[in-house]
Amino acid sequence: QVQLVESGGGLVQAGDSLRLSCAASGRTLSNYAMGWFRQAPGKYREFVAGIDWTGRNIQYADSVKGRFTISRDNAKNTVYLQMNSLKPDDTANYYCAARPSLIPSMLEQRYDYWGQGTQVTVSS
Repeated sequence: QVQLVESGGGLVQAGDSLRLSCAASGRTLSNYAMGWFRQAPGKYREFVAGIDWTGRNIQYADSVKGRFTISRDNAKNTVYLQMNSLKPDDTANYYCAARPSLIPSMLEQRYDYWGQGTQVTVSS
């Protein structure tokens, strides 16, 4: 069993930056691919970024490419999402997820463990 806890969300203005963290407990994350997803009010949850266990295989949604960076520190059992140049459209609840696989996936049904989410609100 893996427990995930996100942190780092908040209220910012357009153009600002935030760094989200996802701390894991229960098992080492080194055997898991990790993903960040987000869900805005009235919308489906969508893929944001994914990273494999080595940190070398990374995927991004087109909407965040060039602005967001996913990374991981297996020694700290933590995954990060650096978000720059934030836009009001980035407003959502952000979730991290763990998948017992070597490679990430853009499909949320491929992930077994989820955190409770952290709210990011970007004002214009």
